[in-house]
Amino acid sequence: MTTLIFGHKSPDTDSTGSPLIWEWFLNHTGTDAAARLLGTPNTEAQFVAQKWGFEMPQIIEDVAEDQDCVIVDTNNPAELPASINAANVTAVIDHHKLVGGLETKNPIDITIRPLACTATIMHDLMGDHAAHMPEGIKGLMLSCILSDTLAFRSPTTTDVDKALAENLATDLGINITAYADEMFAAKSDVSAFSDAELIRMDSKEYEVDGVKFRVSVLETTAPSIPLDRKDSLMETYKTVAAEDGVDEVLLFVVDIIKEEATLLVPNDRVKSVAEKSFGATVTGDTVVLPGVMSRKKQIIPALKV
Repeated sequence: MTTLIFGHKSPDTDSTGSPLIWEWFLNHTGTDAAARLLGTPNTEAQFVAQKWGFEMPQIIEDVAEDQDCVIVDTNNPAELPASINAANVTAVIDHHKLVGGLETKNPIDITIRPLACTATIMHDLMGDHAAHMPEGIKGLMLSCILSDTLAFRSPTTTDVDKALAENLATDLGINITAYADEMFAAKSDVSAFSDAELIRMDSKEYEVDGVKFRVSVLETTAPSIPLDRKDSLMETYKTVAAEDGVDEVLLFVVDIIKEEATLLVPNDRVKSVAEKSFGATVTGDTVVLPGVMSRKKQIIPALKV
């Protein structure tokens, strides 16, 4: 049976690139494996795949009972196929907090480390096999790290992530600053997406004290583009919340250059969340949160209702 490898819904660069990286490694070491996606990847991930010569993996809606699979870049059942606990999960490789709720048929390999990027963990797990990575796999790995660290601006960045990225860039003859600028420009081009697609593009579900949130992040070098659409975005919150079974949508527009986030504030509950969670004073329908760059490290852990 082919082992399927996939990350979370609303795939970003790490959740698109890491399944392809691990597909190469498993096939290289004798396991028949294939990368899959759980949704349409964002524009940066699409740019990166094309840059390094990869076709987008097939998008799947669910997994069959007893299907062998490896989960990467998440361990949250809310971000995985509905039938994940009926599948045969053989491994989890992740860098997020342990959520709980996954059930497996047998003991499995679980690697969750406090690094900025799943691809960084994979490099270590490969051991000596990493020396055999082809150029395209190295390019994906570099791209995943630059994306998840926002080119080392994010507080999630570790010395391990940065050193690996610099070594990969040297091997590939890539200027990190110039390449990261290309990636972020691709990520910032959101003109073709509907409001609902923007909200779900880089989004995760979390529950805080019984309140279910869809926490969405738009990382961009051109924040004025999504912020010019704030009225229609906030109007679409209601539809997205109803369709996705959540109580509230939180959308953070992260300005990569200024290193700050703007939270859209459509109602009193989001205003209360902003003030309790970030110590902010909210006077309108947006609030700027200086220094907030990371959903994983700065937004999710701070949320209060």
